[in-house]
Amino acid sequence: MNALLEVKNLNKAYENFSLKDVTFSLNQDCITGFIGTNGSGKTTTIKAILGLILKDSGKINFLEKDIDKHERKSKNKIGVVLDEGYFYDELTLKEMKNVIAPSYTEWDEQVFLKYIKRFNLNLGQKISTLSKGMRMKFAVALALSHHADLLIMDEPTSGLDPLVRSELIDILLDFMKEPGKSVFFSTHITSDLDKIADMIILIDDGQILIDEEKDALVETHALVKGDNQLINNQTEKLFLNLSQTKYGFEGITHKIDDVCRLMPGVLMERPTIEDIMLSYIGGNTYAY
Repeated sequence: MNALLEVKNLNKAYENFSLKDVTFSLNQDCITGFIGTNGSGKTTTIKAILGLILKDSGKINFLEKDIDKHERKSKNKIGVVLDEGYFYDELTLKEMKNVIAPSYTEWDEQVFLKYIKRFNLNLGQKISTLSKGMRMKFAVALALSHHADLLIMDEPTSGLDPLVRSELIDILLDFMKEPGKSVFFSTHITSDLDKIADMIILIDDGQILIDEEKDALVETHALVKGDNQLINNQTEKLFLNLSQTKYGFEGITHKIDDVCRLMPGVLMERPTIEDIMLSYIGGNTYAY
């Protein structure tokens, strides 16, 4: 599988937070979920990739070329949807499009108008009057109208109702039908990724903890439930996290065979991405 984007040893230090040797790659024909809690480093990483902040050190390659040395050519092939937005509220949608479109050498007006129609947007409407969902749809229309190979989205579903989130998922799946495309989807709403992600990257406190195929990640972990009497000094070490109440325990394990051998009678379920994420970044909880 060919790497579309490679991030190597990315570092960025602030007073109270830093990215620490962040390294990963995004492959063609993949939707990669970039997950972590708020403040974990997702947005900082994306801004460094896009050149919106200066990195302290590290290298970022896009299509095997240094993105800093080939900035204009690289950004022509990258579509961006940021949660915080980058629009001028006093402009209409058409006026905002006229500001952005000249930045891209492969801008396709017909594709843009197709998305405007699909999203039922009014080009004469002012940005300031758009709902959060409509702003997101407009951002997606702009991002997909210059034949980008990589779509980078920072918390695109945050604050959206389920119907709009579902519509966005459909758009991403349509985008991925064309060979060679890739989506980098940053979110803390991991249920969206359960449906569509091929790869999962987990970042916490500025460090990459997981970089793995989603299906392999889910299949090698299990959500275990059972009686508290099964928990002892030996068995509790089998879990990444453990929650206990007077009714029993549940926890996430990646030592499935050992749990089956040492803890007969437990219930095992397929974990969600959120279950796995929280097991790596959270601690044990006890409530009796």
